[in-house]
Amino acid sequence: MILKDKVAIITGGSGGIGKGIASGFAREGSHLVLSARNPLDLEVAKREVQGYGSRVEIFPADVSKEKGVKELVDFTLERFGTIDILVNCAGIYGPIGFVIDIDTDGWTEAININLCGTFICIKAVLPTMIKNRKGKIINLSGGGAASPLPRFSAYGISKAAVVRLTETLAKEVEGYNIDINAIAPGAVNTRLLDQVLKAGEAAGEEFLAKSIKQKQEGGVPPEKVAELAIFLASSESDGLSGRLISLLWDNWREVPKHLNEIMSSDVYTLRRIIPKERGYDW
Repeated sequence: MILKDKVAIITGGSGGIGKGIASGFAREGSHLVLSARNPLDLEVAKREVQGYGSRVEIFPADVSKEKGVKELVDFTLERFGTIDILVNCAGIYGPIGFVIDIDTDGWTEAININLCGTFICIKAVLPTMIKNRKGKIINLSGGGAASPLPRFSAYGISKAAVVRLTETLAKEVEGYNIDINAIAPGAVNTRLLDQVLKAGEAAGEEFLAKSIKQKQEGGVPPEKVAELAIFLASSESDGLSGRLISLLWDNWREVPKHLNEIMSSDVYTLRRIIPKERGYDW
């Protein structure tokens, strides 16, 4: 039980990837505070996750609202006395479609939840982690972070920004033994997939076809994402920080063997490629 007695806040913890990570953490002995906007969904998630024997609390909150996030953190400290781990799973697709057809308010809302919400939650837990001189923060990135995601501009842009936020804040807190990393989970069947299918042609022919195939074949199980999250939340990943780790494409289990090489390089980061790096003489 490599997370035994660790205290974790998981936003977006009522379903999908968040609930999958919560279940994995509970099996590894972590105490949990699950947060999401819908109290009824949180109650259902709590009953499921409690079955693993860990202590589980719930607290409804909108991560884009600083007051609510502060109350979430205060609640966690009141119940458990500390915060060891933060997992930022709360996220939405926002409007799906061609740029001139989508709703601007919906686009902004997605940025506020996916990017600003991640920042607000990190800012709220850092005083405790800095005081304790230890902590693990895991952000969810994924689709659109490392390549363009047409017709999902708010989602893709916010997720790319989450990676650079991860890199930036990891540098700011590197003297406090706090590791901040991001996960690219791959195609997981969640409520977001159902939104794509409902959007139909607005999602684009290629992306829609991939989504239909994903629905039929099952996608990446949330339990697999939990395995990577457990690694990043545990002492096994100590010293790894400011990185985007892909569940499907990166040999993350071997990371501890190459930690010094990784942390002294641009591996697992967002970086611009210049012509000379590709062998061009211009």
